Amino acid sequence: MKRLIYTFLFVILFLQEVIIALFVRDQFIRPYGGDIIVEWLIYCFVRIFYPKKFKALPLYIFLFSVGIEVSQYFKLIDVIGFSGSKVACAVMGTSFAWADIACYAAGIMCILFGQEMMKKRHKTFEIQN
Repeated sequence: MKRLIYTFLFVILFLQEVIIALFVRDQFIRPYGGDIIVEWLIYCFVRIFYPKKFKALPLYIFLFSVGIEVSQYFKLIDVIGFSGSKVACAVMGTSFAWADIACYAAGIMCILFGQEMMKKRHKTFEIQN
């Protein structure tokens, strides 16, 4: 059942990211909101294939995202020859920004907060039954 929930959430978040990328041209949601949401997207994607509790997963997702951001600093997309691909540029990004790393951290903090709330809810449910 967890896999189905995470699949549903992944699809919803993916569609939301596509809508932001294609249609939103503001100064907040597109540059910051999308970077926060992408952490949730990656989290749900991993949980589809690994639905068991994995305490360090948010940390690994954050490190992965920072790694992608650092690759933008070193222009890795140019080095590997994918700078002509719009899809590769959209997935990997093309410019380094400290603000993006802050947004990734905010996204991970939301995930950790959500995990904590679910843990408390689960404990409350166990006590009542």
